[in-house]
Amino acid sequence: MKKDILLIFFVSIYSFVSSQESVNIMLVTGGQTYDTVSFFEMFDWMDGIEYQHFEQPVANQTIANGLTEHFDVLVFYDNWQEISTAEKNAYISLTKTGKSFLFLHHSLISYQKWDTFEKITGGRYIVENSKDKEQEISESEPDVWVYVQPEGIHPSTRGLTNIRFFDEVYGNIRVSENIVPVLSTRYPKSTEIIGWENHYNSSKIMYIQPGHDYRTFEKEEYRKLLKQTIYYLAGRN
Repeated sequence: MKKDILLIFFVSIYSFVSSQESVNIMLVTGGQTYDTVSFFEMFDWMDGIEYQHFEQPVANQTIANGLTEHFDVLVFYDNWQEISTAEKNAYISLTKTGKSFLFLHHSLISYQKWDTFEKITGGRYIVENSKDKEQEISESEPDVWVYVQPEGIHPSTRGLTNIRFFDEVYGNIRVSENIVPVLSTRYPKSTEIIGWENHYNSSKIMYIQPGHDYRTFEKEEYRKLLKQTIYYLAGRN
């Protein structure tokens, strides 16, 4: 009986300590200018989250070399086009192991010539595609006030209601029918669904469209949104 009690005690202590461990994220940038100071200050603000920053193409090389095992979530804020076959295969392998991904803002523009990337993210910002008519190319409009609403009940948006961002909107982006909507807007030049959850193989994947510059990075609601999303993807919510 005493052994059982001691076992329960040590399991409880282990569970408590594990729950207090930081979430480790791989933070990927490259191919796009951005407000670096406020961007990293935002992640420094997130208690309980530790990040290691990788710029492209080093990020993809790191992924291809299988060096992402200790990261709970891979967070992408890059806009990158070059990707080798080995790197593509590494992304797909990660989805088979259930690695979680978070794609932010312009990362949806990446890998225009790799169709599987759209299946992973659940959408695409179309720059140019010979299969699409000219009017189907995506558009952006920076520096506009956008009202954003949570869609349904989701751990990422817990405690958030309507949010107003001074940001950049994307219009006419392609969004998969299989995604779960998380954020929406009625701004006329924006695609309605601007945040979603997607699944590819065994991976849980999320995309959040707002996040153009410091005016969003410094906003408390946006920081809370990202932090809760990262915790959710890491299974810590």
